[in-house]
Amino acid sequence: MDAGKDFHVRELDRRASGSAFQVILSPSNLTEPKAKILLSPERKGISLEEQKKKMAAAEERRKSREVEMLKHFAEVREHEKQVLHKATEDRNNFSKMTKENISQKMEAYKENRVAQRAVLDEKFKARDKKLEEAKKKKTQ
Repeated sequence: MDAGKDFHVRELDRRASGSAFQVILSPSNLTEPKAKILLSPERKGISLEEQKKKMAAAEERRKSREVEMLKHFAEVREHEKQVLHKATEDRNNFSKMTKENISQKMEAYKENRVAQRAVLDEKFKARDKKLEEAKKKKTQ
């Protein structure tokens, strides 16, 4: 590109603050052919048989997608059942272990209570015996 041919500069005004210019661009190259407008290619006619094949393929895709979704939902339901079953088992095991633990503690408590009562009864019997002996000595 030659700078002199592409544009033309014309001075408009000179002032103390500066100058003003007008830049005029030359028109684009007129010898260049205009770009062709691209059109979409013409569609060829689709036969009825091809349309039926495409519709059948689309129906098959839809059915296979539906089967996949149903299979996925069945897997999700099965997983939920397993989770619920495991939670129920855990809860039952916890309840069973808690009952066993409480029954063991109650049994130990009863045994300790019986042993403490036996010790107290023994002490009271020994005290009563000493009191009777003291009364006998006093009366003699």
